[in-house]
Amino acid sequence: MKVFIIGIGLIGGSFAKDLKRLHSDAQVFGVDTNEAHLDKAIELGLIDEKSDYNALPDADMVLVAIPVDVLVNELSKILDVVGEDTVVFDAGSTKSLVCKSVENHPKRRNFLACHPIAGTEFSGPEAAIENLYNGKTNIICEVEKTAFKLQEKALQLFQDMGMRIRYMNADAHDKHIAYVSHLSHISSFMLGKTVIEKEKNERDIFDMAGSGFESTVRLAKSSPAMWTPIFEQNKENVIETLQEYILNLESFKKMIEENDFEAVYEEMNNTNKIKQILNGIPLTK
Repeated sequence: MKVFIIGIGLIGGSFAKDLKRLHSDAQVFGVDTNEAHLDKAIELGLIDEKSDYNALPDADMVLVAIPVDVLVNELSKILDVVGEDTVVFDAGSTKSLVCKSVENHPKRRNFLACHPIAGTEFSGPEAAIENLYNGKTNIICEVEKTAFKLQEKALQLFQDMGMRIRYMNADAHDKHIAYVSHLSHISSFMLGKTVIEKEKNERDIFDMAGSGFESTVRLAKSSPAMWTPIFEQNKENVIETLQEYILNLESFKKMIEENDFEAVYEEMNNTNKIKQILNGIPLTK
């Protein structure tokens, strides 16, 4: 099995680790504009060889794990050259524009639009970890537009890696992911910004930041090069979620200003239900 990974960072590198563990006979080829990433990926044993688009006709599978602004420009070029039996899938955090970019491509049947909900705040091939995808949800959009035999090939590998599969249309994906992923990244970045601006003494931040702050601001270490295009492509949904979030913050601020700490308690107590949801426990009505 010949697998090409375009973009050898956390997502692509972690995929390579699991692929090699599950399929020892797989040949893994890396394609990346960053030569240092390719060198490091070979050093770490993530890929067997460097490659380029010229070799894609021989690929069985192609994972495209690059920033979404680059993805919408490169995906059609990748489909142009792959073989008839090659399945191409992505890992982009937005889906609507990605799907639109190839909706009329003659090889649309070769593309499976995916978003594995997995990752860390780190980037680059050094960040790759084994079992990153185990137990994680992989959202697949417009599955009906992918050739069935190619779907099966990719889905089997996803299941081997321990992923849960969820099907969704692209617009619904972008709307929901704005709330559960994009907003949390914005919140983390802005919390980090607020603390940096107000706590001028770096030593104070280091000494006094507790585990709550550290876990909340963790995502602020994420790559701006990856996240800026995501916010741009999902702009309308991100603005909508921010408006609602800001309203909730203003409401909470008003409760404190008015010494309405009974309301503060109730607000937090009601929000504690998120624990049940995240543990998969249905909320009782």
